Amino acid sequence: MTGTGASADDERTFDALPPAQGRGFARTWWGLRWLKALEDTALDNQQLKRGRGYARQGAVGAVSVRPGRITAVVRDRDGTPHRADVLLQELSEAQWDMLLEVVTGEAGHIAALLDRDMPPHLVEDAADAGVDLLPGIGDLEPQCACEAWDHCLHTSALAYQMARLLDQDPFVLLLLRGRGERALLEQLQERSAARAAGTPRAAHTSHAPHDALRDGPDDGEDGLGGVPADETFALGAILPPLPESPPHVPEAGSPPALDGGTPPAAGLDVAALEFLASDAAERARRMLAEALSPGHAESVPAGPLTQWQDAVRLAAARPAPWIAARLAGGRGDAGSGRTGSGPTGSGRAVRQLEPAVRAWEYGGAAALDVLEESWAPEPGALARARDQLASAWADDDGARPRLRATRNHWTVVGRGAQLRYGRDGRWWPYRREDGAWWPAGGAERDPAAALAVLLAHGGGDGVEDSARDGGEES
Repeated sequence: MTGTGASADDERTFDALPPAQGRGFARTWWGLRWLKALEDTALDNQQLKRGRGYARQGAVGAVSVRPGRITAVVRDRDGTPHRADVLLQELSEAQWDMLLEVVTGEAGHIAALLDRDMPPHLVEDAADAGVDLLPGIGDLEPQCACEAWDHCLHTSALAYQMARLLDQDPFVLLLLRGRGERALLEQLQERSAARAAGTPRAAHTSHAPHDALRDGPDDGEDGLGGVPADETFALGAILPPLPESPPHVPEAGSPPALDGGTPPAAGLDVAALEFLASDAAERARRMLAEALSPGHAESVPAGPLTQWQDAVRLAAARPAPWIAARLAGGRGDAGSGRTGSGPTGSGRAVRQLEPAVRAWEYGGAAALDVLEESWAPEPGALARARDQLASAWADDDGARPRLRATRNHWTVVGRGAQLRYGRDGRWWPYRREDGAWWPAGGAERDPAAALAVLLAHGGGDGVEDSARDGGEES
């Protein structure tokens, strides 16, 4: 058996295992395949049976595993020691190159190995590439001090004990085939990084001649394939440590001035572009602050904004009027002397933007949804709200406001005030201004608290049309 570049560190010694009373020697599918190779190879079933008994009784000492060979001292019943070896052919350089390509070519292979698992499809893919990982008939070659020419009870006992070790760690099989765990993971990391960078394999392969290389999976038209996330995280144990977390940034930096003295290209609004750059910097600062906050890893990230929600968010920064008009979908501000290149696609009128901005300032996307949605809450939620309102004015029925409920909108009769029930179970105050309902504050869990604050600051416009909402008086 010739070596394939294994280092002196590529040897592992396992302490003698306790007797295997009441259990089989293999439970994993690859451990059972190892035993099948042993039982199909041996010519004397009686010797196998005796060796299995020796292994079960704990007659096998410490097991040494190195490329191409496993070794142990097996004692007879009278205590006579015998050195037993079982040999398995190491993989060639070309076979190792193909196996590395197989492992890095499909998501999950590296992660499975690090979980001490050997997926059947990994072995099947390797076999399709011409690499037999598990032994077959005649592959387990015995050598024993008792000078038996076939598997004797000593080598049989060692092979049965080896099945228990393989069950615990498939890297033992890979070491027996020629590569230790540390060296193998370093080579897999190198291959994965090269795939991500689109580096030709010949440039980073140190074990395979050029004619042994084969094409890997299709990485797309540009030849740049990604590295599966589970494999990347699985390799974290051998990757360099991450740098220290960046410090908190108290305020976003100013974007560079884009007006360089030369006229901009046709249709390019430099002021609008500078506004977007400033917004991007501020968003980055906030995202960093959130990432550094305690408990961020367990928090659920917010979903993406719609185009209209993002337009409202940008407008809440109070940009120049012509920028706000473009965010709403208009073509600019007639009094500004500036025009945009066209509507942004939000499809809203400019007059819709201001109440939407106010809602956003009170509660972000959730408040904007309340402004625009009308829906029917479940009866139980409405009953709880009536109970809360009744309890709040129980001592003064004369002062208790009358409300007319229309779906999730509860309008105070005789006052320009309204409560709106959000899908998150909170109540939002609204006030009638210039003939329309406008957001008037943040949300409350208790409708009586939201209503008390709203009425304390007075109602809104005349309420002669409040009854036109229809609905049920509460």
